[in-house]
Amino acid sequence: MSTLLEKHIVELLQERNEKAISLLYEHYGDTLFGVANKVVRNNELAQDVLQESFVKIWKKSDSYDPSKAKLFTWLFRITRNTAIDKLRSVNTKKDKEIQIDVSDVYNLGVDHIKPELIDTHENLEKIEAKYRVVLEALFFMGMTQQEASDELDIPLGTIKSRLKIGLRELRKIYGPTAIIASILSLV
Repeated sequence: MSTLLEKHIVELLQERNEKAISLLYEHYGDTLFGVANKVVRNNELAQDVLQESFVKIWKKSDSYDPSKAKLFTWLFRITRNTAIDKLRSVNTKKDKEIQIDVSDVYNLGVDHIKPELIDTHENLEKIEAKYRVVLEALFFMGMTQQEASDELDIPLGTIKSRLKIGLRELRKIYGPTAIIASILSLV
Protein backbone atom coordinates (compact mmCIF):
# COMPACT_ATOMS: atom_id res chain seq x y z
CA MET A 1 0.00 0.00 0.00
CA SER A 2 1.32 3.42 -0.84
CA THR A 3 2.26 5.77 1.94
CA LEU A 4 0.12 8.47 0.34
CA LEU A 5 -3.01 6.31 0.46
CA GLU A 6 -2.23 5.33 4.07
CA LYS A 7 -1.91 9.01 5.04
CA HIS A 8 -5.18 9.75 3.29
CA ILE A 9 -6.96 6.97 5.22
CA VAL A 10 -5.49 8.24 8.50
CA GLU A 11 -6.69 11.76 7.74
CA LEU A 12 -10.17 10.47 6.93
CA LEU A 13 -10.21 8.44 10.15
CA GLN A 14 -9.19 11.42 12.23
CA GLU A 15 -11.87 13.53 10.54
CA ARG A 16 -14.39 10.75 11.34
CA ASN A 17 -15.18 10.43 7.64
CA GLU A 18 -17.00 7.16 6.91
CA LYS A 19 -15.09 6.79 3.64
CA ALA A 20 -12.10 5.75 5.80
CA ILE A 21 -13.84 2.53 6.82
CA SER A 22 -14.62 1.69 3.20
CA LEU A 23 -11.02 2.25 2.22
CA LEU A 24 -9.75 0.26 5.19
CA TYR A 25 -12.05 -2.63 4.34
CA GLU A 26 -11.11 -2.49 0.67
CA HIS A 27 -7.34 -2.46 1.30
CA TYR A 28 -6.98 -4.36 4.59
CA GLY A 29 -10.16 -6.42 4.97
CA ASP A 30 -8.87 -9.68 3.51
CA THR A 31 -5.62 -9.52 5.45
CA LEU A 32 -7.34 -8.69 8.73
CA PHE A 33 -9.85 -11.49 8.12
CA GLY A 34 -6.88 -13.81 7.72
CA VAL A 35 -5.44 -12.58 11.02
CA ALA A 36 -8.75 -13.19 12.78
CA ASN A 37 -9.23 -16.59 11.17
CA LYS A 38 -5.74 -17.69 12.16
CA VAL A 39 -6.60 -17.01 15.83
CA VAL A 40 -10.19 -18.28 16.02
CA ARG A 41 -9.94 -20.97 13.31
CA ASN A 42 -13.56 -20.56 12.30
CA ASN A 43 -14.82 -18.54 9.33
CA GLU A 44 -18.03 -17.37 11.01
CA LEU A 45 -16.21 -16.27 14.16
CA ALA A 46 -13.54 -14.61 12.04
CA GLN A 47 -16.23 -12.61 10.25
CA ASP A 48 -17.65 -11.53 13.61
CA VAL A 49 -14.18 -10.57 14.77
CA LEU A 50 -13.56 -8.56 11.62
CA GLN A 51 -16.80 -6.65 12.07
CA GLU A 52 -16.11 -6.00 15.76
CA SER A 53 -12.59 -4.91 14.86
CA PHE A 54 -13.83 -2.34 12.37
CA VAL A 55 -16.23 -0.98 14.96
CA LYS A 56 -13.35 -0.67 17.45
CA ILE A 57 -11.14 0.91 14.80
CA TRP A 58 -13.83 3.49 14.10
CA LYS A 59 -14.40 4.22 17.79
CA LYS A 60 -10.68 4.42 18.57
CA SER A 61 -9.68 6.26 15.41
CA ASP A 62 -8.68 9.36 17.36
CA SER A 63 -6.24 7.30 19.43
CA TYR A 64 -4.15 6.24 16.43
CA ASP A 65 -0.72 7.88 16.50
CA PRO A 66 1.31 7.46 13.29
CA SER A 67 4.52 8.21 15.20
CA LYS A 68 4.03 5.10 17.36
CA ALA A 69 3.04 2.51 14.76
CA LYS A 70 2.21 2.08 11.12
CA LEU A 71 -1.46 1.96 10.28
CA PHE A 72 -1.38 -1.74 9.47
CA THR A 73 0.34 -2.56 12.76
CA TRP A 74 -2.37 -0.69 14.66
CA LEU A 75 -5.12 -2.45 12.68
CA PHE A 76 -3.41 -5.81 13.15
CA ARG A 77 -3.20 -5.38 16.93
CA ILE A 78 -6.84 -4.37 17.27
CA THR A 79 -7.97 -7.31 15.12
CA ARG A 80 -5.70 -9.83 16.84
CA ASN A 81 -6.76 -8.69 20.33
CA THR A 82 -10.42 -8.79 19.32
CA ALA A 83 -9.94 -12.32 17.99
CA ILE A 84 -8.26 -13.44 21.21
CA ASP A 85 -11.08 -11.90 23.25
CA LYS A 86 -13.66 -13.65 21.06
CA LEU A 87 -11.86 -16.98 21.42
CA ARG A 88 -11.74 -16.61 25.20
CA SER A 89 -15.42 -15.68 25.25
CA VAL A 90 -16.39 -18.73 23.20
CA ASN A 91 -14.22 -21.02 25.34
CA THR A 92 -15.69 -19.59 28.53
CA LYS A 93 -19.22 -20.22 27.25
CA LYS A 94 -18.29 -23.82 26.42
CA ASP A 95 -16.78 -24.28 29.88
CA LYS A 96 -19.96 -22.98 31.50
CA GLU A 97 -22.29 -25.29 29.57
CA ILE A 98 -23.81 -27.99 31.73
CA GLN A 99 -22.40 -31.39 30.95
CA ILE A 100 -24.96 -33.75 32.49
CA ASP A 101 -23.04 -36.88 31.60
CA VAL A 102 -19.96 -35.69 33.51
CA SER A 103 -21.80 -33.88 36.28
CA ASP A 104 -21.20 -34.77 39.90
CA VAL A 105 -24.21 -32.81 41.14
CA TYR A 106 -26.00 -35.98 42.20
CA ASN A 107 -22.93 -37.36 43.95
CA LEU A 108 -23.03 -35.04 46.94
CA GLY A 109 -22.01 -37.67 49.46
CA VAL A 110 -25.08 -37.36 51.66
CA ASP A 111 -26.00 -41.05 51.72
CA HIS A 112 -25.70 -41.15 55.51
CA ILE A 113 -28.35 -38.43 55.90
CA LYS A 114 -31.99 -39.47 55.72
CA PRO A 115 -33.89 -36.50 54.25
CA GLU A 116 -37.22 -38.01 55.20
CA LEU A 117 -36.20 -37.84 58.88
CA ILE A 118 -35.41 -34.15 58.75
CA ASP A 119 -38.48 -32.13 59.62
CA THR A 120 -38.05 -29.26 57.18
CA HIS A 121 -41.47 -27.72 57.74
CA GLU A 122 -40.97 -27.58 61.50
CA ASN A 123 -37.56 -25.97 61.17
CA LEU A 124 -38.80 -23.48 58.59
CA GLU A 125 -41.06 -22.12 61.33
CA LYS A 126 -37.90 -21.14 63.24
CA ILE A 127 -36.81 -18.56 60.65
CA GLU A 128 -38.35 -15.17 59.94
CA ALA A 129 -41.55 -15.18 57.88
CA LYS A 130 -40.10 -13.06 55.05
CA TYR A 131 -37.43 -15.72 54.42
CA ARG A 132 -39.80 -18.65 55.01
CA VAL A 133 -42.29 -17.36 52.42
CA VAL A 134 -39.57 -17.18 49.77
CA LEU A 135 -38.20 -20.64 50.59
CA GLU A 136 -41.67 -22.16 50.55
CA ALA A 137 -42.47 -20.56 47.19
CA LEU A 138 -39.23 -21.76 45.64
CA PHE A 139 -38.92 -25.23 47.14
CA PHE A 140 -42.42 -26.38 48.09
CA MET A 141 -44.40 -24.69 45.34
CA GLY A 142 -41.70 -25.19 42.70
CA MET A 143 -41.66 -21.59 41.53
CA THR A 144 -38.71 -20.03 39.78
CA GLN A 145 -37.21 -16.94 41.35
CA GLN A 146 -38.94 -14.77 38.75
CA GLU A 147 -42.29 -16.48 39.34
CA ALA A 148 -41.91 -16.02 43.10
CA SER A 149 -41.07 -12.36 42.52
CA ASP A 150 -44.21 -11.88 40.45
CA GLU A 151 -46.48 -13.93 42.73
CA LEU A 152 -45.29 -12.41 46.00
CA ASP A 153 -44.93 -8.92 44.51
CA ILE A 154 -41.34 -8.71 45.77
CA PRO A 155 -38.46 -7.43 43.59
CA LEU A 156 -36.32 -10.20 42.07
CA GLY A 157 -33.19 -8.95 43.84
CA THR A 158 -35.00 -9.14 47.18
CA ILE A 159 -36.12 -12.70 46.40
CA LYS A 160 -32.51 -13.68 45.75
CA SER A 161 -31.30 -11.99 48.93
CA ARG A 162 -34.02 -13.58 51.05
CA LEU A 163 -33.27 -16.99 49.54
CA LYS A 164 -29.60 -16.63 50.41
CA ILE A 165 -30.30 -15.45 53.95
CA GLY A 166 -33.03 -18.07 54.46
CA LEU A 167 -30.69 -20.86 53.39
CA ARG A 168 -28.01 -19.46 55.70
CA GLU A 169 -30.50 -19.56 58.58
CA LEU A 170 -31.44 -23.15 57.76
CA ARG A 171 -27.76 -24.04 57.57
CA LYS A 172 -27.40 -22.81 61.15
CA ILE A 173 -30.18 -25.19 62.17
CA TYR A 174 -29.16 -28.24 60.13
CA GLY A 175 -25.46 -27.86 59.52
CA PRO A 176 -23.82 -27.51 56.09
CA THR A 177 -24.42 -30.99 54.62
CA ALA A 178 -27.88 -31.55 56.03
CA ILE A 179 -29.27 -28.46 54.31
CA ILE A 180 -28.23 -29.90 50.94
CA ALA A 181 -30.00 -33.15 51.68
CA SER A 182 -33.03 -31.30 52.95
CA ILE A 183 -33.32 -29.23 49.80
CA LEU A 184 -32.80 -32.28 47.62
CA SER A 185 -35.67 -33.97 49.41
CA LEU A 186 -37.93 -31.07 48.47
CA VAL A 187 -37.17 -31.27 44.78
